[in-house]
Amino acid sequence: MNERSERLYGLDHLRAAAIILVLLYHYRAFKHPGWIDSIGRFGWTGVDLFFVLSGFLISGQLFREIENKGDISLKTFYIKRFFRIIPAYFFTLFLYFTFPFFREREALSPLWKFVTFTQNYGLDVISRGTFSHAWSLCIEEQFYLILPLFLLILIPAKLFKYMAVLMIAVIGFSIAARLMACNEFIVMADTSSTDFWKLWYMKIYYPTHTRLDGLGMGVLIGYLMQYSSIFKRMVDSNGNRLFFLGILLLGVSFWVCNEQASETASVFGFTLVAVSYGIILMAAVSQSSFLHRSKSYITAQLAALSYAVYLSHKGIIHMVQEFLEYFKFETSDNITLLICLLACILGGLFYRFAIEKPFSVIKSRVLKKSA
Repeated sequence: MNERSERLYGLDHLRAAAIILVLLYHYRAFKHPGWIDSIGRFGWTGVDLFFVLSGFLISGQLFREIENKGDISLKTFYIKRFFRIIPAYFFTLFLYFTFPFFREREALSPLWKFVTFTQNYGLDVISRGTFSHAWSLCIEEQFYLILPLFLLILIPAKLFKYMAVLMIAVIGFSIAARLMACNEFIVMADTSSTDFWKLWYMKIYYPTHTRLDGLGMGVLIGYLMQYSSIFKRMVDSNGNRLFFLGILLLGVSFWVCNEQASETASVFGFTLVAVSYGIILMAAVSQSSFLHRSKSYITAQLAALSYAVYLSHKGIIHMVQEFLEYFKFETSDNITLLICLLACILGGLFYRFAIEKPFSVIKSRVLKKSA
């Protein structure tokens, strides 16, 4: 996490909530207690919350650099992103491709798709669902690659002042892309068949161009917080109101997305979720919000571990349940759930001390040399 997010405790709470949502959603694919089905069914929105957070934090970092220096150092930006993302990700790829017992399912997508961060296109989650959750990291990496270049094009072209309009257009583009995909591939399909779900995930859920709502919303808020004093004052003076408005709208979003693959949910559901989490994000950074003022060691630690846990959790849950089943223990109960969650946290701690911290030291040295 960068310096700004460390100062804003509310973002820790949101990142912790995002990883918990994702864990509950993915845990349904393993043996689980019955209540997980109802509580975890909307956990897919945790990824959308991560997208909103990433859009806000990364764009905010770049906007502040533009404000202070009038330019962006691509070299510095990409070095920071490389050392934050790649070592832990490549270690996870090493586990998946070298040790079959780590795989939660049988078949992996080709290695080149993971390495090039293009796995989210053409992803057949039915036949090649192992480490399928890397699809969202592919979108984030594409975002990290494109956003600073996009800003460097806008600045000399004097289009930077239209950034808010451009982000709204980006969100509109994703809505239009999903509508076209629905009309072309989804409308006449049989929703009870595995072929339908394979197609829905492949054409609606995974592609970058259909999932820009969260990132666009995060960038939009980051831009307005940086360059609009009126917007910033509104956010800072209405923190708790924004939180309750966001929660209310999130409830509406869940209602719309109750049938996730319906045409309405497929076209507009992701946008509603992104707007809801965007409003909650505004509450989290508002100086008047209880989220902003409340410091929590637990959410701070979960936030710090969220990336490592996200990468490794499916493999760890799979191994823990296989181990318990070998010794004839029940694996669909709450005790196993707690054991699996604890194992995921321990796995995250291993990533932190064995991978992230050493590479953070190397990153500092590289940045010092490049300076």
